[in-house]
Amino acid sequence: MTQRARAPAIEVTGTSKLPLGMSPAHFLRDYWQKRPLLIRHAFPHFHKAITAEDLAGLACEEAALSRIVLHEAKRDRWKLRNGPFAEKDFAKLPKSHWTLLVQDVDKWDMDVAALLDEFAFIPSWRIDDVMISYASDGGGVGAHVDQYDVFLVQGLGQRRWRISADPQAPTGFRDDAELKLLREFAPTHEWLLDSGDALYLPPGVPHDGTAIGACMTFSVGMRAPAQAELLLDLAEFLAEPLGEKLRYVDADLRPARDEGEIDPAAVERAQRALPQFAHVDKSTFADWFGRFITRYRATHDAAPIARPLTPAQVAAKLPRARLVRNPWSRFAWRRNRRDAALYVAGEFHACPLALARVVCAQRWIDGAALARMGARACAVTTALINAGHLQLTAARLR
Repeated sequence: MTQRARAPAIEVTGTSKLPLGMSPAHFLRDYWQKRPLLIRHAFPHFHKAITAEDLAGLACEEAALSRIVLHEAKRDRWKLRNGPFAEKDFAKLPKSHWTLLVQDVDKWDMDVAALLDEFAFIPSWRIDDVMISYASDGGGVGAHVDQYDVFLVQGLGQRRWRISADPQAPTGFRDDAELKLLREFAPTHEWLLDSGDALYLPPGVPHDGTAIGACMTFSVGMRAPAQAELLLDLAEFLAEPLGEKLRYVDADLRPARDEGEIDPAAVERAQRALPQFAHVDKSTFADWFGRFITRYRATHDAAPIARPLTPAQVAAKLPRARLVRNPWSRFAWRRNRRDAALYVAGEFHACPLALARVVCAQRWIDGAALARMGARACAVTTALINAGHLQLTAARLR
């Protein structure tokens, strides 16, 4: 019988030779982007790298990125103030439950930058900055989730950290705070960190830190671009040398069977115009193209109506009305199995095929014809009316 492999420890002790309590290779294999780790005595020599007064002075600099987070504990209210600050701003702060945060302190202070030497086993381009927080007693920024790796190195004083190692922990945000704070937080681990202790957290781990007395924490954050950020920048990079002459072409165009339809041939032409994205799923690409082509070169946005209508109200009006399309709104559609994907000014609407054909082919539309298409068509029609893409008129078409 084989013994089940033991899970890696969640708490270790660092030494002068092994600050992480293990070799970098061991850490990267078992913890990096996998699980949190508390390291006692990891970096005991950096608690005096910067004073609270120097940090406050930096927060007063115009070019520094600084914030103050205040917590009204009795009502559980959070307030955010953005720098730069003046000396008088600090004098007005309460005695407790506030935190000063300053980003990129390693760019301003060489002693702080020296902390990054301890992370030379991580590619330098992967490291973003050292953010430093000074917190009064009870200060913190609330329970939250970071989408990047971070090492929380305790400087002066003590901070109590609570984390949730539950992979199914809820990550919904509160709607009553400027900060992205968790609506629910059920910690599975709790530690009190002293000077030199460090807590490593991979992306997505809910956590909350609270100062025990005045304290300072060094947050070594990693740069982790979102996929959307990477894609947008790559698209701009690929597009820059192309110029204006290379365009969507349709020399093989045939007479349209249905006005406004984006047929499979059109989607294939668009994909040929973008060979860099030939691997993109055809359905996803077609959906993007429908959104793009209906907002292309639009110079005016439709104005939503002042008093939105309900589907029931629209259903009552349609039999005796006609509708006119907003001349600034572009309409197109494509087949989506038995239904249609309708695109209007970059917006997508799933709708009956008959509705898509009518609203794309006719500028003036018989309301009674739409009423006969049923509740789904009425719901989409209502959305288009409320958004300002269709306008109801009293006189019905004859």
